[in-house]
Amino acid sequence: MTMEQRRLAAIVSADVAGYSRLMGWDESGTLAALKAIRQEVVDPAIASHGGRIVKTTGDGLLLEFPSVVNAVRCALEVQAAMAARTAGIAENRRIAFRIGINLGDIIVDGDDIFGDGVNVAARLQEIAPPGGICISSRVHDDVRDRLATQFEEGGVQTLKNIARPIQVWRWQPGKAVVPKSAPAPMALTLPEKPSIAVLPFQNMSGDPEQEYFADGVVEDIITALSRFKSLFVIARNSSFTYKGRAVDVKQVGRELGVRYVLEGSVRKASGRVRITGQLIDCGTGAHLWADRFDGSLQDIFDLQDQVTTSVVGAIAPRLDQAEIERAKRGPTQNGGAYDCYLRAMTALYGLTGKATDDTLHWLDQALEIDPDYALAHALKAFCYSWMMNSWMADREQESTSTERHARRAVELAKDDAAVLAYAGYSLAGVLGDLEDGTNLIDRALELNPNLAIAWAASAWLRVFLGQPDKAIEHADRYMRLSPLDPNMQSLCNSKAAAHISAGRYSETVVWARRAMQAKADWTPPYRLAAAAEALAGRVEESRKYLRRLQELDPGLRISSLDAIYRAYRPEYVARVKEGLRKAGLPE
Repeated sequence: MTMEQRRLAAIVSADVAGYSRLMGWDESGTLAALKAIRQEVVDPAIASHGGRIVKTTGDGLLLEFPSVVNAVRCALEVQAAMAARTAGIAENRRIAFRIGINLGDIIVDGDDIFGDGVNVAARLQEIAPPGGICISSRVHDDVRDRLATQFEEGGVQTLKNIARPIQVWRWQPGKAVVPKSAPAPMALTLPEKPSIAVLPFQNMSGDPEQEYFADGVVEDIITALSRFKSLFVIARNSSFTYKGRAVDVKQVGRELGVRYVLEGSVRKASGRVRITGQLIDCGTGAHLWADRFDGSLQDIFDLQDQVTTSVVGAIAPRLDQAEIERAKRGPTQNGGAYDCYLRAMTALYGLTGKATDDTLHWLDQALEIDPDYALAHALKAFCYSWMMNSWMADREQESTSTERHARRAVELAKDDAAVLAYAGYSLAGVLGDLEDGTNLIDRALELNPNLAIAWAASAWLRVFLGQPDKAIEHADRYMRLSPLDPNMQSLCNSKAAAHISAGRYSETVVWARRAMQAKADWTPPYRLAAAAEALAGRVEESRKYLRRLQELDPGLRISSLDAIYRAYRPEYVARVKEGLRKAGLPE
């Protein structure tokens, strides 16, 4: 005996209201109009929402959907399209569908379906208003929080040949539904640090299987963003309450208490998938970033990883920049330690002695407000490491301060990747403690492989260690994660330093020039370009760079280089000295 096949499904029953009247008035015209509506409106909507046509019955359709949300979306899309399509036609002449939707257990017999669930859908269709939709309470319970559209309560109905009464809900175009009043939610205070919610990505494929892939992408992005201790990230369970709903990002920002929202979509076609994403400021509605990613469904999990890495790498710097701009627009005297930190970051990118003084001022303000602010300690140490090149007034005292702040930062936040990266670079660059620096930076990359600053620190550390090819590889990772970073001159210079370490002098000049283009008055790339040109035998070219270098740093001498390059291997320092001597730098 063969066991009957059963499954749970969303069943949609549709027919044309007043079909006999329309056929009596214009049989040929009605049939032609229905054919066009099927081809242009109904069938595409069914396909795009993952539905299946079970059978047609003259003026009617029986459909099956694996997702009740998609079934209702399809019905709403069809009815909205029909309302727009027939708006200029007299009401007694227009084609209007009545649609009933139920969620229930069905019996499968070949391509056909039977059972009480199907019968209820058919009876709901009979009591639906022309151009409207009638759904059972089971359907309403599943879609009420997932769609922006609201259904009007239709009471408990006794349906023909259905043994039990059914609670029904109705929708029809143009009729506003006033929701039952609910207590206004308490306003959530925005966290001090940048806050973000990643909303469920919209599945545009009409393939229910892609729903799982889209959800997987979002979950991976949420997990990856959560590794950034500098971010406040809304948990998946809260973000996914918006699944299937048309949302207003400003409202989402208020309801979740976040400043930024990431939303996106997934579309599949011909064995390929396209994923789009956009980052939005909830306060202004402004788009801060948008991109798209294409790949083959054969490599769907690799594509998922690629999207996660690219999105996180792109939006983390955008959030930093958006927060910095927000702090700059605020009052100069801000009472928050975090805002002081943001102002310090703004100043640090100035790359001048005045800029580093301003950076230290704001970091001191932050630490006065919060003495245990690990990131402020770490950035202060990092600031000293940048000053090492040109602006250190008292190297011994400032080296001591570097170590004190770096080690205090690590003590306070052993699991914060950004803190470890800043502290590790500072210990290596200022104190020459390459072992501790390497351990801290490698740990930062383990904690958060999408953190651009950790790859930047690692690139410089590999230069210090005499590993030029690895330095270039890590610099490239940084540039991929943060292609518009305001500190790009430093990474270009790290590649120049790696190339001169490997004896590739033409490549050294190429990357040094890129660093100069990014920051024309910063001295390190001029040192490398002058040295590389001279080592390549292009002494006249080297002297052009040396003249500019001496304009920027008149007191520079060969004897100054040991302190500047104290973290580098002796053979690296000797090579740079040799080149600058040939270029004409005094001893």
